[in-house]
Amino acid sequence: MNPFLQAYNTVFETAPFEEIKEEHFLPALKEAIALGKKEVEDITSNQAEPTFENTIEALEASGEMVTRVAEVFYNLNSAETNDEIQKIARDFSPQLTEYGNDIMLNAALFERVKAVYEDDQSALNEEQKMLLQKTYRGFMRNGANLSDEDKDKLRAIDNELSGLSLHFGENVLAETNDFELVIDNEADLEGLPEGIIEAAAETAAEKGKEGKWVFTLQYPSYIPFVTYSQKRELREKMTKAFGSRANKVNDYNNTEILKRIATLRYQRAQLLGFENHAEYTLQERMAEHPDKVKTFLNDILEAGKPAGIKEVEELTAYAKKNGGPSEIKKWDFSFYSEKLKQEKFQIDDDMLKPYFKLEDVIDGSFKVAELLYGITFHERKDIQKYHKDVITYEVKDAQDNHLAVFYADFFPREGKRNGAWMTSYRSQKKVAGVDIRPHISIVCNFTKPTKTKPSLLTFQEVTTLFHEFGHALHGIMASGTYASLSGTNVFWDFVELPSQVMENWCYEKECLDLFARHYETGEKIPAEMVERLKASASFMEGYATVRQVGLATLDMAWHATNPENVKDVNAYENEVLKETELLPRVEGSNTSTAFSHIFQGGYSAGYYSYKWAEVLDADAFEYFLEEGIFNENVATRFKKLISAGGTVHPAKLYREFRGRDADPKALLRRAGLLTENAEA
Repeated sequence: MNPFLQAYNTVFETAPFEEIKEEHFLPALKEAIALGKKEVEDITSNQAEPTFENTIEALEASGEMVTRVAEVFYNLNSAETNDEIQKIARDFSPQLTEYGNDIMLNAALFERVKAVYEDDQSALNEEQKMLLQKTYRGFMRNGANLSDEDKDKLRAIDNELSGLSLHFGENVLAETNDFELVIDNEADLEGLPEGIIEAAAETAAEKGKEGKWVFTLQYPSYIPFVTYSQKRELREKMTKAFGSRANKVNDYNNTEILKRIATLRYQRAQLLGFENHAEYTLQERMAEHPDKVKTFLNDILEAGKPAGIKEVEELTAYAKKNGGPSEIKKWDFSFYSEKLKQEKFQIDDDMLKPYFKLEDVIDGSFKVAELLYGITFHERKDIQKYHKDVITYEVKDAQDNHLAVFYADFFPREGKRNGAWMTSYRSQKKVAGVDIRPHISIVCNFTKPTKTKPSLLTFQEVTTLFHEFGHALHGIMASGTYASLSGTNVFWDFVELPSQVMENWCYEKECLDLFARHYETGEKIPAEMVERLKASASFMEGYATVRQVGLATLDMAWHATNPENVKDVNAYENEVLKETELLPRVEGSNTSTAFSHIFQGGYSAGYYSYKWAEVLDADAFEYFLEEGIFNENVATRFKKLISAGGTVHPAKLYREFRGRDADPKALLRRAGLLTENAEA
């Protein structure tokens, strides 16, 4: 019996992970697609005049089984993949793409949608109008008005793209997993924190290398190594391995794949009447047009680059003074900046980590959500999960009503891609007056516990957890009618606001006192340590700002021009990034070949949105600071903004929350990049 093809007889109708096998996916997808096509056929064969209910709402409700299968499959392919799942993906993804095209290129269906769109809309409410506009524009943006010949071209492009993006991600994961730095001389561990050394010994034991230490390119291993290792030649080796992922002469090279992805996206945009992929993408963004993004990035660069240059000069002088190199290389930056930060602010991760036991940080994020929004989290042992490390919760509202299911998956493993993300297994929606509540998940790669220590997070990992938890709250508190407008289904340059704003609470003593206690003594994090932490928050912010602008610029370079002219990926990237490179380029390294956000994820022509949303989050948190970080009135207004999802244009939502548009200078104020002249 295929578990996808029957009602889930599980707690809260959650995915029955313990029953799902690899062999279930393709048969389930086949049946789900057949059912989805039948549901569309019922719409097109309806003899009644097209209405919002019998066409737009009916289309919105169709394909539920397809979504059910796809959400489980793609989430597992990111968080718990294996060779078999990756093999299935090569069939699964094209079939799903073809199904989507069959709907969006269905002429009879489009005629009905168009008829509703062109009819009188005065009887529709704001949310219905938004769904109608999104549906109609979706058809237009996906080729509904193309000739049959061009529709065939579009199908071919979409099918090829679906396979290429999977292949890109598989190569990055393989390159990440293949590298090991094996250390058998204890002297080569000099400078590394005790917990990192212990974790490396356990990794070695897991890999059959007892008595040695193994470091990998997984973030919890890689980042501490290049930050603390006294062995410059080993930091160089790790940095070069990380920077050259999928850019070597081997089977995992992504250069031709990413060129092909960028070219196909360009051709697709041209086919649909747009100048390029960025113009196509930004039509559905707050930024609206590539020129506006470029102006935004240039303004940020103008503010950040002078500070970044000064920071690198200061770091170089510090390194030379302390017996280091006369020129800072990329494998030196984290190492010396950590030492300089410690000297300036007397604070580092080793001092902070004892106060950030993972379980306490999780509990702290829950307490913040309760204080702000009245929601509570209750661990449930009866919800099935896809890996033993996953923790499952029921979320309840202030009246103790069921609000959502929440999955949390925190530790790295070979079947999980790097980074951190939020996702869902079921979106919130309302059907026949019944509020269907969501199933939300966050996936991270944090420092694992060892035999002698619990999982103690770096401060960056703490902010990462709060960031992803902010995304989760966006999904958890959704209150829309339609799944496609619910939760995080908002403009892409708005989606980072609820996540990024949550990071601000991590710097406030009032918040930290809820959970930041020494894991051995129970002592609260000292006030003076929090002050030093806040003072250090803008340390190297100029450099970090320039780096983020560089990544966003690289994204726009691939997607706001014609990539068919790119012959050499490395030379092209070097040229694009020359204005944002504050350190010498590393031979053999390439950002594009492992830039999964834009070539595998959904951030193509959208990486700028991190900085765009930072403007919003800095401005929003200033409001909390003015009134109190747990102020009930401000929190209620922000909850309204979050729960609305995509039912209202984000600019309008923000104005309703703040009473005005966001002040761009709020970001520069927080980052310490605003000069007195600029403020005036």
